[in-house]
Amino acid sequence: MWIVEVNHRMEVIELKEKVEAVLEQVRPHLEADGGDVQLVSVEGGIVKLKLLGASGSCPSSTMTLKMGIGRALKEKIPAVESVEQV
Repeated sequence: MWIVEVNHRMEVIELKEKVEAVLEQVRPHLEADGGDVQLVSVEGGIVKLKLLGASGSCPSSTMTLKMGIGRALKEKIPAVESVEQV
């Protein structure tokens, strides 16, 4: 039981690190328009993000999240099933 729990924690940590790495790649594009993104959580294959600055109040924020950030995460990390804005 303990080994399974440790393995699960390691997988979650590795997934979070991979998500952060992809976010670092897309962050300059958001910053260029006065925005940013923050990783809130990774639960299973669901990544929860918060758009900050201009990105958070932009009328196109849903499109930015789904088509830009979400697509990049899913392409580079197959374990990511969906991306949600919080």
